[in-house]
Amino acid sequence: MSELTINPQSFGRVAVLMGGRSAEREISLKSGRAVFAAMQTLGIDAVAIDVDQNVSERLRHETFDRAFIILHGRGGEDGEIQGVLQSLQIPYTGSGITGAVLSMNKRLSKQIWQSQGLPTPKYVRLNRHSNTEQIVEELGLPIVIKPVNEGSSIGMSKVTSAEALHQAINLAFDYDDEVIAEQWVHGAEFTVSILNGKALPVIRLTTPREFYDFEAKYLADSTEYLCPCGLAEDDEKRCQQLAISAFNALNMSDWGRIDVMADQQGEFYLLEANSVPGMTDHSLVPMAARQAGISFENLVAQVLQSSLEGKR
Repeated sequence: MSELTINPQSFGRVAVLMGGRSAEREISLKSGRAVFAAMQTLGIDAVAIDVDQNVSERLRHETFDRAFIILHGRGGEDGEIQGVLQSLQIPYTGSGITGAVLSMNKRLSKQIWQSQGLPTPKYVRLNRHSNTEQIVEELGLPIVIKPVNEGSSIGMSKVTSAEALHQAINLAFDYDDEVIAEQWVHGAEFTVSILNGKALPVIRLTTPREFYDFEAKYLADSTEYLCPCGLAEDDEKRCQQLAISAFNALNMSDWGRIDVMADQQGEFYLLEANSVPGMTDHSLVPMAARQAGISFENLVAQVLQSSLEGKR
């Protein structure tokens, strides 16, 4: 992939939407500041907006030619801000309403992937009174408990005993009213960034922690990101093609990230999709872009360029 030649004036006045009210607010602010700084370096007329309940009024009464959505989690990746922007006829980056909804909800993502024959770990939908013995019988151990509508591994637990299940389920319900239990895949974790229909180089994630949780993502110094990822060329292409298929199945567009596990036999399984991934200098999409020869500033420009396309 190559860098994009851009005309900063072609974008007009850009609202960089960050922050918001989700559990990922602080990460979104870091991403947003990095994106805003890149736009300033590029000479783009950008305005940084920390999104609150009055954002629709501000967008309505000020003149913006487009919006760069860098809101993580609820309000940003679930179709809400996309709906506001669409109603105001302001072009925006990333997936449209449908793609945002389907990729945000882990259960819907998995249902669609299963319906299209794409591999994803087995799962069951839970309530606070779910029969733990039945869950273990169906999925085995370990099990991952996930809030359906949270990102950054917030509220997620890896459970290795039936006794620990109740606590993990209650923790997940503290963050969401919909929770799933997912079969654990023993093997390596990878992530594939998608940019304008193409997969960037695959990154392998390694951590000494139980799994790639919030601390491993944002706080620990022990997490390693391997890019090149160490896969054979054919296997990396297979992983990239699976990610593109998963991305398209959810009606996602422009850019995003698909997280994948490989089992010990080398088979890949889809974990989840991210329609507004992190965009700090240490985030995964910029890391993959660098490996492909794309600078952070040019990555921002390429994502922004996608806002010139209409949303479905």
